[in-house]
Amino acid sequence: MKEEVRQALEEVRPHLQVDGGDVELVDVEDDGTVKVRLTGACAGCPMSQRTLKWGVENYLKKKIPAVKSVEAV
Repeated sequence: MKEEVRQALEEVRPHLQVDGGDVELVDVEDDGTVKVRLTGACAGCPMSQRTLKWGVENYLKKKIPAVKSVEAV
């Protein structure tokens, strides 16, 4: 599943980069939790949790049903 998540994040990445941010995969746990690190403008943005949950997490869940949640570390 880790490679699937990595590929899906590559599809999300351009949307974040438009605003000067980015995302990197840290880990995929057996329970379906994906751990990512927001970087660039996303790292300090007050909207980063909304971006993470409504953007990244929703996309990954639709693309990969085994993903249960996405957390920033």
